[in-house]
Amino acid sequence: MSTTAASTSHHLSPAFPGRAPWGTASKLRAWQQGALDKYIQEQPRDFLAVATPGAGKTTFALTLASWLLHHHVVQQVTVVAPTEHLKKQWAEAAARVGIKLDPEYSAGPLGREYHGIAVTYAGVGVRPMLHRNRIEQRKTLVILDEIHHAGDSRSWGEACLEAFEPATRRLALTGTPFRSDTNPIPFVTYEEGSDGIRRSSADYTYGYGNALGDGVVRPVIFLSYSGNMRWRTKAGDEIAARLGEPMTKDAVSQAWRTALDPRGDWMPNVLRAADQRLSEVRKGIPDAGALVIASDQDSARAYAKLIREITGTKATLVLSDEAAASQRIEDFSHSDDRWMVAVRMVSEGVDVPRLAVGVYATTISTPLFFAQAVGRFVRSRRRGETASVFLPTIPTLLGFANEMEVERDHVLDKPKKDGEEENPYAEEEKLLEEAEKQQDEDTGEQDQLPFEALESDAVFDRVLYDGAEFGMQAHPGSDEEQDYLGIPGLLEPDQVQMLLQKRQAKQIAHSRKRPDAEADLLELPAERRPVVTHKELLELRKELNSLVGAYVHQSGKPHGVIHTELRRVCGGPPSAEATAGQIRERIKKVREWATRMR
Repeated sequence: MSTTAASTSHHLSPAFPGRAPWGTASKLRAWQQGALDKYIQEQPRDFLAVATPGAGKTTFALTLASWLLHHHVVQQVTVVAPTEHLKKQWAEAAARVGIKLDPEYSAGPLGREYHGIAVTYAGVGVRPMLHRNRIEQRKTLVILDEIHHAGDSRSWGEACLEAFEPATRRLALTGTPFRSDTNPIPFVTYEEGSDGIRRSSADYTYGYGNALGDGVVRPVIFLSYSGNMRWRTKAGDEIAARLGEPMTKDAVSQAWRTALDPRGDWMPNVLRAADQRLSEVRKGIPDAGALVIASDQDSARAYAKLIREITGTKATLVLSDEAAASQRIEDFSHSDDRWMVAVRMVSEGVDVPRLAVGVYATTISTPLFFAQAVGRFVRSRRRGETASVFLPTIPTLLGFANEMEVERDHVLDKPKKDGEEENPYAEEEKLLEEAEKQQDEDTGEQDQLPFEALESDAVFDRVLYDGAEFGMQAHPGSDEEQDYLGIPGLLEPDQVQMLLQKRQAKQIAHSRKRPDAEADLLELPAERRPVVTHKELLELRKELNSLVGAYVHQSGKPHGVIHTELRRVCGGPPSAEATAGQIRERIKKVREWATRMR
């Protein structure tokens, strides 16, 4: 087709896209135009566009839909969205560019005034043949928004394949093309790499790093909080640990959940700090809003109550994907209210561009969810806006925060470990495991053990920005914490970096002048306080067990006796729950014993 992309905006509103970069409101962003040019040149049946949350995937898709309708390549459009709220949001966005989509379509012929429909993946899953019949009757463009959801369950993937296989054109969109599982995503091309592993192949990619450089998204400052946690296990044992210290997977999970317990001190302190940060941001962005992403409805209600106690104002509470919840999000989006508390549903795709401060108060630890959650805060409206996200000091989360600019593909095959035998029942076991799952994706919540949170406190730990770490530990409300909470809300990315470096240098200089008696916190810069991973902790535990095994032969004492003696002398819980520091102390002690016996 010889028609060029120059005519793509033939009937678009002059103000569309509404959030294009400053001074270019009537034009597409460079990446949108580039993706459009590539599509028009190649005219593919399937096209996967990967663009970071906030970059403007909806604008790109609707511009392309407009072009295809105008040039009679297609006669109708079907948009598939993850949620009811997003389905309506798509219909509203399409109406602004002259494309009328029916978001309430259920069955039967479509009204003549419509160019197509907007449905959810769940809706397609219920009646795939209904949509297939519609698509077979007229040439259709299918827009699959956040297409990784089509891999959420086997039934959804199969329904999408069945319903949309006859489509004339299929446009797949995602901000995060990777998943935690290996369910193939329909209509996505997978290419085998040199290592024999198949990975998703995007037709056009626009990552966070590119978008940040172009000023399309905001830079994100992550503020991490540690603290001492204490909880009681099902067996009745009381365990104390500090967030950020290496622990077993179960202990990390329980310490994390203890921090998020609204009855402790950690959440009130972090919410208070986040509200102070919001006040600072609002000096430059008067309508800036904040969002707490909660794990469940009970926690969400408790956090909303805490916010009211802390701020004196009511928070908007969003508990489910019902019509009333959608309206609450819409109302909040157009108000200048300070706080919204929600469970999961606003973690993806919901467009509230004024959100600038976030509190990650959920134990979901998949890179997919984290990226989508952070994506709620990066939508830039004018140059210089920054986003701030508050996190618990959990190694997994800090790893995600430090890798914001890393582009990922969906890996379809998992490499076989050395010496791993081929399991003839693997496929059957996998099917059984899938059938027994209560959630579509492994969020880390399925295997949490029963426990009782006893107490928690909060300590400002570090700031993460652009892969680097800044700050020294400080008490909530201290001058050191205020140095970071008070960073201006309007800054260029390089100014953020420079200011963080200056704040840390000031802290270090002040710390050196302070008497040792006043240094009650770990007075080390963030980059010298690495968060030890679970893998590194396993290596330490393995080293301790090897040394104890050698000492068994040397001393003639049983393993259990030696471990009990090490606990008595060095202190701390059993090895499975001990921190890296405690294990290192035991390694040092058992070496000392072994040396004496020679």
